[in-house]
Amino acid sequence: MSETENETTEPTAEAETPAPAAEEPATTEAEEVEAPETAEEAAGETDEAEPGDAPAAAEAEAPAAPVKKQRPRKHVPRSERRTRTKPARERPATRKPIVRLPKPEGERGRRQERRGVVVSSAMDKTIVVKVDVIKMHPRYKKVIRRSQKFHAHDERNQANVGDVVRIVETRPLSKTKNWRLAEVVEVAK
Repeated sequence: MSETENETTEPTAEAETPAPAAEEPATTEAEEVEAPETAEEAAGETDEAEPGDAPAAAEAEAPAAPVKKQRPRKHVPRSERRTRTKPARERPATRKPIVRLPKPEGERGRRQERRGVVVSSAMDKTIVVKVDVIKMHPRYKKVIRRSQKFHAHDERNQANVGDVVRIVETRPLSKTKNWRLAEVVEVAK
């Protein structure tokens, strides 16, 4: 008698346990689409299993396991990649002619000017001009004298040593010449 009781109690215990679908949280629509239920599985979950149907209920529960999503590979060959279609562009009936407009003549950038004393005129069409700069130190307020030498282009060789001249910045004329003589301000005595 104990054997029959055990047999009868086991199936009823399985029948009393809630179905796995009831234990799972609410599923999204995407998950429902991935794992469609057949009519037999749906019928097996709703009807309570009888003592003789215990193995059938276990088989119905097994396919209801969650389906793993495959992760996309990091590198996919170009031939296997997804292709996106480009929208067709409207083609004009006639092509526009290429029109070249004249360049507007803009004013050149302001050129720097310096005043200095000619130190050397030994080279042909080149003079060396020493420009003295006197300024006050921003923190210590001491007057600082600095001098810098520039090579300037003198087309007519008109400047001599000791002349005070005005030089203007210009395009690079050689490796060291970026200045040209504008005028001789004061002739040396």
